[in-house]
Amino acid sequence: MDGGERRIGWKLGLNFPEVEAVIGREPIIGYLTTGTLLATGESYSPRDGAQLRAETEVALVIGEDVAADANADTARAAIVGAAVALEIVDVSRPPADLEGIVVENAFHRAFVLSPARRIDPSRREGRLLVNGNLRASATAGADHGDVVRAVAQLLAAAGGEQLQRGDHILCGALTHVAIQPGDEIKAEIQTLGAVTLKIA
Repeated sequence: MDGGERRIGWKLGLNFPEVEAVIGREPIIGYLTTGTLLATGESYSPRDGAQLRAETEVALVIGEDVAADANADTARAAIVGAAVALEIVDVSRPPADLEGIVVENAFHRAFVLSPARRIDPSRREGRLLVNGNLRASATAGADHGDVVRAVAQLLAAAGGEQLQRGDHILCGALTHVAIQPGDEIKAEIQTLGAVTLKIA
């Protein structure tokens, strides 16, 4: 991390066509810090030539450290809340292999989080609106314990990191929609709330 940035957590790369075109449906992991965290309603300024996609995601909040060998019940019990996440990714220069995807932090450019709520995030519809128009929707999976276990295992395999208390996990894209400068984006998930972002 660059100087002054704080750890926020991790993103699980799932349901991402540009990644799947390179490595198939194997999950990948990226990191999240305050360096790319924006507040709802703020603007994101892309670089020239960017090809942006907006993703609605469930963000889990972890309440205790999770070891790589944690069982499903332990992983599930570590979830103490959930939030709406809006992630911006840039697919203009897709890497040619897994190493390149990891170096690029899985295309990540920016994200917004809603306040977390202490409720079960399962089986809730996520939607993405662009300029007030519904562009995509999908239903979140039923069991996020598997997501927690996958992240804990991927972190250990990647170099001994551990999923820690206070970490957020972006669970993978419910929506993956092309956006452009001037767009106003809204991500919402049933009962969890909504966040917005403007593309400058």
